[in-house]
Amino acid sequence: MFTGIVETLGTIKEIIKEKENLHLKIASKITNELKIDQSVAHNGICLTVVAIDGEVYTVTAIKETIEKTNINYWNIDDIVNLERAMKLGDRLDGHIVQGHVDQTGVCKEIKEAEGSWYFTFEYNKNLQNITIEKGSITVNGTSLTVVDSKENEFSVAIIPYTYENTTFKKIKVGTLVNLEFDVIGKYVKRLQDLRL
Repeated sequence: MFTGIVETLGTIKEIIKEKENLHLKIASKITNELKIDQSVAHNGICLTVVAIDGEVYTVTAIKETIEKTNINYWNIDDIVNLERAMKLGDRLDGHIVQGHVDQTGVCKEIKEAEGSWYFTFEYNKNLQNITIEKGSITVNGTSLTVVDSKENEFSVAIIPYTYENTTFKKIKVGTLVNLEFDVIGKYVKRLQDLRL
């Protein structure tokens, strides 16, 4: 379980394809605090640490993860948002995040607004995920508040701190991002569908 509050950034050092799996070697300033079998969210994707070598650790993505996320588009020297699993009893500064990406979305528009930015993302409505005004959304593992909700798109406001300390500074129009929709909203939607 995560909160969507990005802890630090990691840099991809190596990508190894083995059958249907991807092994990623990542350098970060928290590597020395990690342990094998620990869950870490990488751009919102919960992956397990399988090896540690100095400042670099390794995680493995399976076929389902590769198909549902943007991980297959990652390259050497790309940066990713990192968050370790929350500790029981910690403050929940973001929202409840599972680290299970629901689908990808595409950045449709970026507007600068007197020191902050508005990012608009479009997603495939056929997967039946929803957003609501002032509801929560996770974009590349970052917990955000929806400021404009439409049938298959939404906008979020990004403050300078978030822009500088996450991968938002690298997102451009056309960039593919990982989306995890609000878990409570998903359960409400599922219950509603079952009643129809």
